[in-house]
Amino acid sequence: MSASTASDERWMRRALALARRGVALTHPNPMVGAVVVREDRPLAEAFHTWDGRVHAEALAIRRAGAAARGATLYLNLEPCCHTGRTPPCTEAILSAGIGRVVAAMADPNPAVSGKGFRALRRAGVEVEVGIGQEEAQRLNEAFALWIRRRRPFVTLKAAATLDGQLAFAPPVRRAGRAAPGRRIANRWISSAESRARVQQMRHTSDAVLTGIGTVLADDPLLTDRSGGKRRRPLQRVVLDADLRLPVSSRLARTAAGDAIVFTLLSAERAAVRRLERAGVRVVRVPGRRGKLDLAQVLSELGKMEIVSLMAEAGPALNGALLSAGLVEKLVLFYAPVILGREVVPLARGGRAAGAPLAEARHVSWSWSGPDLVLEGYLRDVYRDH
Repeated sequence: MSASTASDERWMRRALALARRGVALTHPNPMVGAVVVREDRPLAEAFHTWDGRVHAEALAIRRAGAAARGATLYLNLEPCCHTGRTPPCTEAILSAGIGRVVAAMADPNPAVSGKGFRALRRAGVEVEVGIGQEEAQRLNEAFALWIRRRRPFVTLKAAATLDGQLAFAPPVRRAGRAAPGRRIANRWISSAESRARVQQMRHTSDAVLTGIGTVLADDPLLTDRSGGKRRRPLQRVVLDADLRLPVSSRLARTAAGDAIVFTLLSAERAAVRRLERAGVRVVRVPGRRGKLDLAQVLSELGKMEIVSLMAEAGPALNGALLSAGLVEKLVLFYAPVILGREVVPLARGGRAAGAPLAEARHVSWSWSGPDLVLEGYLRDVYRDH
């Protein structure tokens, strides 16, 4: 590895680290970090936040001032070349006299991808693309899917025993008052470390999705309790074809513009009004045989600028999402416990006997306290969509 390549990689790592500081703050924009460097020394740096309005590269250039002329700009995403909430960043780069731009990846929006690079090259700026590309693509994979398909990137998260059970005992459903289905005698399947990690996952998501069965069984809050700052509250989404959500549930009692229930077009108006009076937003979508059209649900969420969605559900909804091919990523927490009998399986699907419901790729493993965490992709948003 040459000295120049090693230097480029080091500064790109810094740009990526800066970009990650925009988690939950850039919605619905991508996360971007930028560093202005001269003679292998940083002049200025910045990361994008929505409320800050100024894009990362423009802000870093502004901070560098006159010293930016002839310097190198490192950023994890192609600079914009169109006018939106801000002027084109390519204009800021050219006005500052930046001599070289090193970017990790092109803009995933097909309508603008590559145009920023072409504008810079035509003006005589040296442009290099691809250093840190894999990490950069993962960082903004949800944005990449949403900007192309206008639906959220779906991560299916579950905590299970080693033999794939989601609970130690069958959930007990009581109208208006929920009994715990994921813990028995205060015994959770996953560890405290894993539960904290799930809160971090919620923090990186725009919304969390579950089914009415889980709500009736567990009465979850589904809130982001990570303590991190967010541009807007985590949206809590429930699929409830028959509108059985009790107004006495914790989700309904705490609704403050962040609770959404999807139901069928045929839902009774009285039931809709009951939930809306409690502060819950009710959205009607088409269905078939009493089941909601999941693709339509995701389409509606995309219209609400929900870019990333984490599913925390039971076997029926997990299986339905997997069968419909609507899950991009799996994150499964396995506790070191074997239950030895089927109680609440990870998923129930409608595939033919012997056919897998899904096959993960790019699988990685890590530890979370005593739990083993599997992460894998079911589709690549840059190639499969």
